[in-house]
Amino acid sequence: MRLATDTGGTFTDLAVEESSGDVRLFKAPTTPDNPARGVIDVLGKAAESFDCSLAALLANTKSFVHGTTHALNALVTGNTARTALIVTKGHPDILTLREGGRSDPFDFSIAYPRPFIPRSLTFEIAERIGPTGDIVGPLDLDHARATIKELSGRDVEAVAVCFLWSVANGSHECAVESMLAEQLPGIPVSLSHRVNPILREYRRAVATAIDASLKPVMSTYLGDLESALIEAGYHGPIHVLTSQGAMTDIGEMVSTPILSVNSGPSMAPVGARAVIATEYPDQEGDTVIFDTGGTTCDVSLIRSGRIPRTQECWLGSPFRSDMTGFPSVDVRSVGSGGGSIASVDGGGVLRVGPQSAGAIPGPACYGLGGENVTVTDAALLLGYIDPANFLGGARALDIAAATTALEEKVARPLGLDNDAAAFAILEVATEHMVQAINDITTKQGIDPSKAICVGGGGAAGLNAGAIARRLGCRRLVLPMAGAALSAFGAIEARVSKEFRRVWRAHTRNFDQATASVLLADLKGACISFVDKASPGAKPDISFNVQARYPNQIWEIDVEIDADSISSGSIDQFKSAFHEEHERLFAYCEPESHIEILSWSALAEIPNDHADSDTSLASSQPQMQRRSVFIPESGRTLIPVLAMTALPPQETIEGPAIVETDLTSIYIEPGTSYFRSAAGNLVVSPFGLQDTV
Repeated sequence: MRLATDTGGTFTDLAVEESSGDVRLFKAPTTPDNPARGVIDVLGKAAESFDCSLAALLANTKSFVHGTTHALNALVTGNTARTALIVTKGHPDILTLREGGRSDPFDFSIAYPRPFIPRSLTFEIAERIGPTGDIVGPLDLDHARATIKELSGRDVEAVAVCFLWSVANGSHECAVESMLAEQLPGIPVSLSHRVNPILREYRRAVATAIDASLKPVMSTYLGDLESALIEAGYHGPIHVLTSQGAMTDIGEMVSTPILSVNSGPSMAPVGARAVIATEYPDQEGDTVIFDTGGTTCDVSLIRSGRIPRTQECWLGSPFRSDMTGFPSVDVRSVGSGGGSIASVDGGGVLRVGPQSAGAIPGPACYGLGGENVTVTDAALLLGYIDPANFLGGARALDIAAATTALEEKVARPLGLDNDAAAFAILEVATEHMVQAINDITTKQGIDPSKAICVGGGGAAGLNAGAIARRLGCRRLVLPMAGAALSAFGAIEARVSKEFRRVWRAHTRNFDQATASVLLADLKGACISFVDKASPGAKPDISFNVQARYPNQIWEIDVEIDADSISSGSIDQFKSAFHEEHERLFAYCEPESHIEILSWSALAEIPNDHADSDTSLASSQPQMQRRSVFIPESGRTLIPVLAMTALPPQETIEGPAIVETDLTSIYIEPGTSYFRSAAGNLVVSPFGLQDTV
């Protein structure tokens, strides 16, 4: 048995994979004051479902995977360690100058963002490494010791070290690390050439600073989680999800906690890729994933079977916040989820989000003291959610409290009746999500109407059809595992690690000998990692380069055949680069030379589990009817069907409500749907005239 949890802002999701390959899903409220308790709570729900004790469940578990937003929450709220930054003398403004750029270059009323680490905690040390790794200026040991002594009086809790060109030679950073260990024992240290070995000083420096600032926070958090699991009876390996769509050992995460930033959202495309591979094994086009939880809607892509990554992950609004500078799955988030609060501003405009009611007190209908109306309250009052069957009946929803909140906060201020006001909330939330999808699709040359949409998250079913219709998408898949798509993705994730090297090469006069040595070094690092992480495993090792045409500012990722390059041929790489450039930017220059800036190798250890088959028992009867508000016809009695009771492959016309114990899916009028052989709900937003 394998367990995977995903702790979000509102719910903690659990996926349990049995030895047969069957996957069962569970949810429990997140406990913000002690997230580990929320994990134990959802494990307890699973144990109850399996009719055994928690200790017995954990004793039968061979691996545990955990995803969390704890690191991201700490960064957004500023609850990180007091961190100092040590840089090369003469370069103290790396985090202050950043990379430039403004969301609106002519709006000077917006304050320039503060650096992640203030200048008062930025220290310079005399040293200099050249771009080829040569020592241009030796490390001034006396200056270094004096600087570290000064740190001891500043109540510093972590230290980040980022010297110029340390990616070519990290000896000076390592020497400072040794001195810090002697003079400031117990203070965690992050070195830039280990954390993020890339060109571009700001991205390398900010990634190192973020990593250092998270070490005390994540060490405590993961330590508490490990202790709680041990106390509950689990003694097996613990893996933590990474922002790169993979998982790593808990010890690796403690030493490099930046890996966990945005780790939860990175699992949705991993889970969606497994679903699409089952439903459409020949699919070669694009897939759009929207994962709607209680707090946010996270949007991501799958392109030709690959999950795109980016180094431009922002901790807030672009250009107004810091970016992580760390390669991560490309996920765009918008503050629009089931718990998003609706309100009317002073100008009479309805707003939904980004503020969320969270898990406590939650939406008004939770009956825990929440007074704000949310998307969940609106969906309940529209008839999309059964108040007696929320989370399989684990929580009865308070219709009266939701009605009071809706009337006070939205209906009266807008002069609307309750149904119209509730529907308006859903429409605004839908538009926010559509715009987030447009940001990651149309602005990158992807036509969402030609892509498959996958809706995940507990709140996705409330407006997934409306989103797909608004995008012009012809195929919408709502997986059986959709209510906990990220946790399901964690079941599918692999243990992996990426190794990177900076070395500039040019196809005009390619140095094949140096390239061969570098690729062999990367492969050796991958094999060493696998031998330590899973002795005897046969890993998948892939190689990438970051390359560009000469004089371009930014480079693109291109997968390479390491064997062909080592044997002296770069034709395959050149063809792959031109093809990728054409795909991304709609043009290429086949006659141009190519410049390579950095090289990477990814080692992935295949999972040893069977093909997953998600099952969700439903306590609902096979057929009933419920009054639902439909704008065109008003209140209408429509069928309510248990997802597990739908006859496979039989196309049905909407409107309808399709339910599982963890989610409710509203099927709009004019829409057709069927349950696939794999158990997923496949929807045609434009009805029977479309072929799905």
